[in-house]
Amino acid sequence: MNWGIFEGLLSGANKYSTAFGRIWLSVVFVFRVLVYLVTAERVWSDAHKDFDCDTRQPGCSNVCFDEFFPVSHVRLWALQLILVTCPSLLVVMHVAYRQAREKKHQEAIGKDGGRLYLDPGKKRGGLWWTYVCSLVFKAGVDATFLYVFHSIYPRYTLPRVVKCQVAPCPNVVDCFISKPEEKNIFTLFMVITALVCIILNLVELAYLVSKRCRECLEARKARSESLDHRLDWVTSSSKQGDLLSGDLIFLDSDVPPPLLPDHPQDHVKKTML
Repeated sequence: MNWGIFEGLLSGANKYSTAFGRIWLSVVFVFRVLVYLVTAERVWSDAHKDFDCDTRQPGCSNVCFDEFFPVSHVRLWALQLILVTCPSLLVVMHVAYRQAREKKHQEAIGKDGGRLYLDPGKKRGGLWWTYVCSLVFKAGVDATFLYVFHSIYPRYTLPRVVKCQVAPCPNVVDCFISKPEEKNIFTLFMVITALVCIILNLVELAYLVSKRCRECLEARKARSESLDHRLDWVTSSSKQGDLLSGDLIFLDSDVPPPLLPDHPQDHVKKTML
């Protein structure tokens, strides 16, 4: 399997990701893909050949191996890595779709006619939802495969000896797994890196959702302040209009407006007397 193709395609997703997404890509390539290519395939290459049972019954070793290893670790990891990396490719394809639309729009109406996207790679609108769904899908895939591994191989470990009683074996036979400790080390390593990737996906998801909520609250607050400012401006304008109308009434009449006395308290006393 040529993993260089996936590496070349996913490297484009690096510039459209957040800081947590870049860390996730680094973990996937360095601690999962490279470990899978360099060591895991070699460790499991002799799993079937060196699986020995204490019987010479023809076919017994094969059926016992299929009984204990229904699915190979290597093939499960390959499928897991393919499914985990596909959502990042969808993000890159979505950005490419936006760029193509923007290019057609510019060719149709010219550069002075406005733009469809200020930044095609900015996570807004449909691209934001694509990115969020990709995070949920990646975390779900890793969690599902961890559950499958635990269901097939309890506690993610392999014993040194397994008991097998499947036809055509004549009775209960002991079968020995080659290099079980080495296989357990790499299995636990892949499990831990998958857990780290799940945590990174959930942290990035929480970051994007909280950032979007904060932006919505700030936009709503700005709209509310703008509305209050306009209401205050309308109220002050109406008050100024009432004052001007009062002045115009006195200007049109022959009777001068009443003037307040210099000492209002003396005027009140005289009125009371």
